[in-house]
Amino acid sequence: MIRGGRSYVTSPPSFSNDAKKLLVCTGNTVSVFSVATGLQITSLEGHTAPVTTLIVVPASSAAQKVICYCWTASIDGTIRHWDFSGPELLKTIDVKLPIYSMVIPSLLSEPQQSGKMVAYVSVEDTGVAKQGSKELRGHVRRFNLAKERLRGDTLKEMEDPKSIVISPSGGFFGICHKRKIHVWDVPSGGSRNDLPRKMTLHHTKAINAFAFHPTERIIAAGDVTGRVLIWRGFGNRKLALGNQMKKLRAMVDVDNPGVRDEDDAESCTTWHWHSAGVNVLNFSSDGAYLYSGGKEGVVCADNQIHFLKMPSMEILRTISGIKPPPSLPKMYEGLASTVAFDRSSGMVALCTENYCVQLYNLLNDRGMSEVQVCERNHQPGDEVTVMVTAVAISLDGSVMSTTEVKLPEDGIGGLVSLKFWESEPDNKTFTLSTVVYEPHKDASVSAIAFHPTRSMAVSTSFAGDFKIWVWVCNSDKNQTVKDSSWICHAVGSYKKKPMTAAAFSGDGTVLAVAAENVITLWNPDKNILLSVLGATLTPITKLCFAGKSEFLVVASHFPKPELSVWNTSKLSLSWSYGLRIEAVTSAVDSSAFAVLALIPETYKKDKSKKNIFRGRDGAIILFNGSNPNPVSIWTVMKAEGGSISFLDAEKSQIRLGYVNGSHEYVVFDPSSDETNERSPIDCEGLAGHEETTGDVGYTSLYGQLPDYEKKRMEDSESLVTPFASSERPWETIFSGSTLNFPPLEKLCAEFFESLMEKRASVVE
Repeated sequence: MIRGGRSYVTSPPSFSNDAKKLLVCTGNTVSVFSVATGLQITSLEGHTAPVTTLIVVPASSAAQKVICYCWTASIDGTIRHWDFSGPELLKTIDVKLPIYSMVIPSLLSEPQQSGKMVAYVSVEDTGVAKQGSKELRGHVRRFNLAKERLRGDTLKEMEDPKSIVISPSGGFFGICHKRKIHVWDVPSGGSRNDLPRKMTLHHTKAINAFAFHPTERIIAAGDVTGRVLIWRGFGNRKLALGNQMKKLRAMVDVDNPGVRDEDDAESCTTWHWHSAGVNVLNFSSDGAYLYSGGKEGVVCADNQIHFLKMPSMEILRTISGIKPPPSLPKMYEGLASTVAFDRSSGMVALCTENYCVQLYNLLNDRGMSEVQVCERNHQPGDEVTVMVTAVAISLDGSVMSTTEVKLPEDGIGGLVSLKFWESEPDNKTFTLSTVVYEPHKDASVSAIAFHPTRSMAVSTSFAGDFKIWVWVCNSDKNQTVKDSSWICHAVGSYKKKPMTAAAFSGDGTVLAVAAENVITLWNPDKNILLSVLGATLTPITKLCFAGKSEFLVVASHFPKPELSVWNTSKLSLSWSYGLRIEAVTSAVDSSAFAVLALIPETYKKDKSKKNIFRGRDGAIILFNGSNPNPVSIWTVMKAEGGSISFLDAEKSQIRLGYVNGSHEYVVFDPSSDETNERSPIDCEGLAGHEETTGDVGYTSLYGQLPDYEKKRMEDSESLVTPFASSERPWETIFSGSTLNFPPLEKLCAEFFESLMEKRASVVE
C-alpha cells in the first residue's frame, strides 16, 4: 500500500543545521528531503494526526552542526522529540489537547538546559468546543517540557487557535488576531512563576501575517489589502527591563508618527507593495531584506517547494507535490472530468488551477512534468474565464486528450477546444498534435474515451451528437510527424438526445454511447447502430465495460442516482443499486470492476451506523462481472470529486489507485490482504528505515487483523453480521482492508438491501 499526495505547504519547512536536508510537514508524517537532489530520503512516522509544528534544534557551535534533533507537535495532542538522522523517536509528551502551533524560546535564546525547556502552545480546548460555537476555544498556554505538564497559565483566549510567531533571538513571541498583534516577552532566568508580559499593536484592517526582525525591535505585518506595516522600537515601555524603563520614561510623551491608539512603538510606516492580501512575511538572516508573498501569483507554488538563490531569486531546484484541484463554476461541478490515469506507468494526469495538466507519479509520489493546455497567465483571485474541463489518456499512455472552455463575456466570444497530445516513448512530456475548435458546434464536450488497442477516440456532446476521431499518419517519407493529425472519422446521434458518456468494449468492437437516459451500442468502424438498451430513470454520467466481458457498467446521477450492470449479449439488465457513483474502472484481462460510491446521507446520519462510517463519506466497491454481491469494500473520505483506476505498471501485480477530492491518494492491491504500508521512497530504492519496536505500517494505523475464518464459524447462525469498525479516529482517506467487513455472503444484507432496485430485465 502506498500513500501520497499530501500537502507540502500547510506548515513552514525547516533546514537541518548543515543545510543538507529539508524537513517538511506532510500530513501525519515529517518528510526529510535531500537539498542536493530534491528527493525524499526518509520520514518521521508516529503522529496519528496532521503535524502542525516542526522545530529543528539549532546548533550552538560549528562543531554541533551534525546534530540532527527536532521537535514536532500535532493535532493528535502530542509533542515528540526526534533524531532525524536515524530516524529515531526519542521522547513523546502527551498534552491531551490538539496543538495547532508551538514555539520553544529556550532553543534560541540560551544554551539548552533540560530543566528550562518551556514551550508555548496554541491549543484547542476541546471541552469548551463541545459547549457551543461561541465559546473561546483557542488558547495560548505555557507547557513545561521537562516535567511534561501543561500549566494553568492561559496567556490568551480566542475563537480559534492561531499560529504563534517567535523572534529569531527567542526573546519575543506573538500572534495576530483580527486587526491586532499581541506580543509577549520571554521571562529571563527561566523562573517558573514569571509570566510573559504582553503588549498589543493595532491596525485598521485584518492582519494575515507578521515577522520579527532578527536583531532589532522591529515588527513587519501584512494585511488583507496588500499593505505592509513596519513598527520600529516596539515594547520599549511595556516590555522594557527595570534599568531600561527608567531611561525611557522621558520618551512617553514623544510623538510617535504612524502609531495608533498609543501603541508601544516609536514609529509605524506603511508600504503599499501588493495589490492583494499579504500571506507571508520573513526577514533575511541579517535583517537587510524583508520578503513578502501575496496572492498575485508572482511565484505560484501550488504545493511546490522552490529552492531559491538569494537575492537573485533564481530557482535552483523544486520539490513538486501534487497540485490542488481547480475551482470550477457551479454549472460544471459534477460534469468535469479533471483526473485521468495512465494505467501503463502508474501516473495520473490532473487538471490544475493554472490551465495546466500535471503528470504525477503515484508510485514515487513525485511530480514529473506539466503540460500547458492554455497559453494564458494564471492570476489567483481573478474571475474564471477559461478552464480545462476534461482530460483522458489512452490505455498505453501514448496519447492524451483535453478539452477547454472559454466562457463567453456578455454572451459573446465563447469557445470550446478539443486537443490531442502525443507522448514520445519513455518520455512523459506530451506535445500538442491536433487542435479542433468547436468540435460539437457550440456545445461543450461531455466525455472522451479512447479505443483500447487502436489510435481511435470518441468525444460526446450535450448538443446531441458524438464524433469518432482517428489518427492519420502521412505515408510520404518526406513528411514529418507534425504533418500527421487526428481527424473526424464518423458522426453519430440518437433522436437528438444529449450524448453524456461513452466507452469502448474490451476488444474495441463495440462502442457504447449514452443518449441521455438510454444506452446505444455502435460499430465504431462502420458507424452503425447495433442496438439500444432500456432506459434508466435519470441521465447517464458514466459508462464502462467490465474488462473484455459482455457486461456494461452504467452510472446515473440526480434526481435518483443509480448503478446498474447490463448484459450486452442478452440485451438485459442484470442488477442495479440506488447509489451515486463518482467514478468507475475495470480490469483489462478480467470481468472485475470497481466503483467509487458516495454513502447516502440517510446512512451517515443513522445513529446505529455512526460507528461504521466514522465520518467517511464514500466507498470503493469491487465487483466481479454480473454478481451483485461485492467482492470487497473499502470506505474512504473526501470521495466527492474523487477518481479510481486499476494500474498495470507492475505486470505481475494489479493495483487499484484512488485519488480523492483533495488530490490525496492511495495505491493498494485489491486482491491481497496486505497489511504493510509501503513508502514511496522504497519504489526508488532510497534510504528508508524500519521500526524495531511496536507495530509498523498498516498495523500501526489500523491494528491487528482478527481471525475472520473463526468469526465466520461463530456467526454461521446469524442472518446479519454487524460491521467491524476501526477504533482509530485519525484515519484520513482510506479505511484499510475489506476484512474489517463481515463474510461476503452476508455483506449486502444490511447495507445494500435497501439500495437494490427490483426491476424486470427488459429490452427497449
